[in-house]
Amino acid sequence: MTTTPLALSLGDPAGIGPEITVKAWRALRDRGPAFMVVGDAQALASAPGNPAPIRAVTHPDQAAQLFADAIPVLDIPLAAQVVAGQPNIANSGAVIRWIETGAGLALSGAVSGLVTAPIAKAPLYAAGFRFPGHTEFLAELTAAGDQDGARGPVMMLVAGNLRAALVTIHAPLSAVPGLLTVEGVVNAGLVTAQALKGDFGIERPRLVVAGLNPHAGESGAIGREEIDILEPAVRALADLGVDVRGPLPADSLFHAEARAGYDGVLCLYHDQALIPVKMLDFWGGVNVTLGLPIVRTSPDHGTGFDIAGRGLARADSLIAAIRLAAQIAARRCP
Repeated sequence: MTTTPLALSLGDPAGIGPEITVKAWRALRDRGPAFMVVGDAQALASAPGNPAPIRAVTHPDQAAQLFADAIPVLDIPLAAQVVAGQPNIANSGAVIRWIETGAGLALSGAVSGLVTAPIAKAPLYAAGFRFPGHTEFLAELTAAGDQDGARGPVMMLVAGNLRAALVTIHAPLSAVPGLLTVEGVVNAGLVTAQALKGDFGIERPRLVVAGLNPHAGESGAIGREEIDILEPAVRALADLGVDVRGPLPADSLFHAEARAGYDGVLCLYHDQALIPVKMLDFWGGVNVTLGLPIVRTSPDHGTGFDIAGRGLARADSLIAAIRLAAQIAARRCP
């Protein structure tokens, strides 16, 4: 078990975050990776199912020592009582503080990385949160653009041997063509190639770029984005030393034989990456933020308000996120 634990921010306490955190601890307590929860100890203690021992800690050094026997918690209390399935704007400030604290611990090196349980954006927006989500918030907290070689954030979804990075994230489909630029695709491609090498240990990463239009535009007959944006971006990436192919028709990129031919795929919009990831491993996919100076992963699902408090949530994705964060951290600091 690593001597430097991960931090795990608890996410929205009215969702399944507390429940899957307890289940992840039960699965990992004997062999690790160890993690320290940043959240409300009472919310964790109230998670459905068999109660788990909780121990308050003041520093990450204590977490690895305690982890086999109890869930270490850096206790930052909520403002209001939690009702399962009912997010409360009054608790938004604490949820934001949990993320800020976890990021700060990771930046300082006190923890080896940050794993974030799911948040609900609506109550955070109502409380004045101005970021589209975790990814953009963490980029600002860590000043990602000021780090050498870090041009993030870039979102990547991982399931088995599929690593799918995104050029645009939570944009309406109608807006995607207007958001694509040669510079943006090149930037995402460079960040992805760097991460495949440094974070995933692939010495000579092979990257493919998906087309936007059916049949990758069919030489302009079904759209010009491939000709005007994607082909120049692929040439620019190749000139920068990236082993890259594309744009290729997205409908033939994700079967097993195709996946064997590349190490990462650059997708252009949310569902182009998320659908194949969830088809390949619905329960165990992981969201990784590339291009940050800290390690950050999260489960590839939401808050699960509809099943919160009922003991039905599966922790597969959170467990996979914890394990992947530890693997990346080990590669960054061997």
